[in-house]
Amino acid sequence: MINCCNGDIKLLNSHNEQEWKVMLIDTGLNTLKGARIKRVEKYLDSEINMVTYGDGVADINIKELVRFHKSHGKIVTITGVRPPARFGELIEKNGRLLSFKENPQSAVGFINEGFIVFNKELLNYLSSDEKCDLEAGVLEDLSKTGEVMVYKHKGQWECVDHARDLAHLNKLWSENKAFWKVG
Repeated sequence: MINCCNGDIKLLNSHNEQEWKVMLIDTGLNTLKGARIKRVEKYLDSEINMVTYGDGVADINIKELVRFHKSHGKIVTITGVRPPARFGELIEKNGRLLSFKENPQSAVGFINEGFIVFNKELLNYLSSDEKCDLEAGVLEDLSKTGEVMVYKHKGQWECVDHARDLAHLNKLWSENKAFWKVG
């Protein structure tokens, strides 16, 4: 925990990540994701970097994700997940219900899970203009040139888009069912 008022730092668990650096950087209140990444460029020491949107949790194997990224030689790897359906799925024929599945996992397509690995070369495609987005524009353009790969995460993932999502994840945590918890 970092107290920004007085600078106190308190370790909240028993992990000993000796090589971690954590920086709090003001990139601007209205700045889109592409510009946020560009604005922290001077702090990125590694050739390979990672970013997450911070609104999702997953049981993703980070080492496998990075290994996949290194294996293909492209600029960006985004993690794809099949989104869970929010509503029950009805399969019908001529008005007769053939099957019903409550909140099934989507069988078609992947969405961006929000865990991204990128080479520093990505920074050449970004600007610090607050309107520089990551997905609309940069990732779309790089995907057209074959520079974006998808790591297909088959495990669990959930995001927080609404208060009900947060309540659900807090319930999982309090019931010791937090699939994203490590250690």
